[in-house]
Amino acid sequence: MNAYDPADNLIPLSEADKGESDLMVVHEGAKLIGQAATPEIAITSLLRLMSQMLGLNRGRVLLPTASGNDLQIRYSYGLTDDERERGAYALGEGVSGKVMKTGQVAVIQNIDEEPLYLYRAVERSTLPQEIVAYIAVPVLDGETPIGVLAIHRLRKRRRALNSDVVVMRIMATFIAQMLKINALIEDRTANLRAENRELKDALSKRRHSHGILGESPALHQALQQALQVADTPVTVLLSGESGTGKEKFSHMMHLNSSRKNEAFLAINCAAIPEQLLESELFGHERGAFTGATAMKKGKVELASGGTLFLDEIGDLNLELQSKLLRVLEGNVIQRVGGVKDVPVDVRIIAATHKNLQQAVNEGRFRLDLFYRLNVFPLNLPPLRERNGDIGLLARHLLLSANKEYGRNVVLAQGVMERLQSFSWPGNIRQLENVIKRAILISQNGQVGTAEIESILQQESHISSHVEAGQSASADMTPTYSGAGQPQPGYPHPHSGQPVYHNPAFSPAPNSPSYPGASGQDANGFPASGYNTPRPYSWVREDEAETLLEALRMAGGNKTRAGLSLGLTPRQFRYRMQKLGLEGKA
Repeated sequence: MNAYDPADNLIPLSEADKGESDLMVVHEGAKLIGQAATPEIAITSLLRLMSQMLGLNRGRVLLPTASGNDLQIRYSYGLTDDERERGAYALGEGVSGKVMKTGQVAVIQNIDEEPLYLYRAVERSTLPQEIVAYIAVPVLDGETPIGVLAIHRLRKRRRALNSDVVVMRIMATFIAQMLKINALIEDRTANLRAENRELKDALSKRRHSHGILGESPALHQALQQALQVADTPVTVLLSGESGTGKEKFSHMMHLNSSRKNEAFLAINCAAIPEQLLESELFGHERGAFTGATAMKKGKVELASGGTLFLDEIGDLNLELQSKLLRVLEGNVIQRVGGVKDVPVDVRIIAATHKNLQQAVNEGRFRLDLFYRLNVFPLNLPPLRERNGDIGLLARHLLLSANKEYGRNVVLAQGVMERLQSFSWPGNIRQLENVIKRAILISQNGQVGTAEIESILQQESHISSHVEAGQSASADMTPTYSGAGQPQPGYPHPHSGQPVYHNPAFSPAPNSPSYPGASGQDANGFPASGYNTPRPYSWVREDEAETLLEALRMAGGNKTRAGLSLGLTPRQFRYRMQKLGLEGKA
């Protein structure tokens, strides 16, 4: 390769002319990079600029092929398609191959005297018959060559070769940045395209599932079972952890039934105060209570002809359980304050995260209602058991949250793997929360592994948890004494019938016994602010004497009488009414 002597120029330009020309080229080159829509346009424009303003002709940018073992002319100005196609070199082959391999600049002052120059892309007969020089500079990403920028020029032009090298180095830097940015955009776009295709495929396959996304065997089995009974009048009991999508499943069954054109109503039995829930479910007549200025239909009546979804059915008290049982058995309701039966035709889908069998054993849930609801039990799998669905759901939630917040945030490499390794005790609801939080704290339009790790670290404080309203010590299996007899409140292992406490009332757990225990005043009644209501149990005839005695001791005050027995005022009045004691008080 010819030695390069910067002073070897016949008629050099003045320093002022050279500096002005170089600055103009750099300035225009920077503008082109900022304005061009694609690398093809930007790089071709740079090569044209160098040719027209500096006489650096037949510019080309060579980049590695897909195999990484060869170089190929990718962009050029002044070359034909055939010349571009012929411009292929192995690493280390020819001048361009050697520049790519070594990362060093090559200045060939006379190509006719350089053995390494191959005349492969441009034949000698195509070039001017004068002395032609060839300059090749590496396109660097840091210290690593990622391509080669090369040009031809007449050796005896009025411009020093070293000036051309300086400008070409700057242009190579522009090109490197453009290629790097384009690679990032292509990578992001490819990921988004793949994710969009995956989401579209999933949505296409699950059109009948009405927005329930997932491809895991566990979800597929639950969907199959739900669709199997969707177009039947059977009552379905959905069970599973909080956040597993019970309402979505119930709505999906409604939309796949003959009732799909009628109303679908949902009510959370745990979200409405006990005093209002009866009216909300069954409606009320005018004057039924203070403020009831007009008749109002309840959710059961409004959903007649359609479907009613009762979430957290395990939180219904025994009185409302009896009324719901009447709906299921007789298809009639009575509004609060009413005396007439109102016929209804409603399909009930209930859901709970509680163990209703245990609630039945403990007397907190009616056995007959349990069997009416549990005609078709369907357990929804938690997210941690839905292999492969976390990635699909995360991408869907990311797209939804981006749209909601007006962002365009993507997940960095490694984030999806971390999400898939988390246990998600809060299921889909927790995943949605994490995705939204990650978008809001993201920097530079990307959620990195550090951000997601910080969020999951906070979330890891919730693992195996007790649902609100449940006891941490609750066990799904009845406990038996050493004598082999079932403990009070649990079914006998042979008869299956509940064995209840006697006498009628016992103090609530960890509460003072009645009378004369701590927490009571001098008269044996609960002290001010002392209120430990007992769990609901079925009303029995042998309670009557206890209720009347408590009422007598309380001087006729039903609220105090109820509290003395560990009952709320409503529980106490209900028992008095059921046992026909109102007139005897």
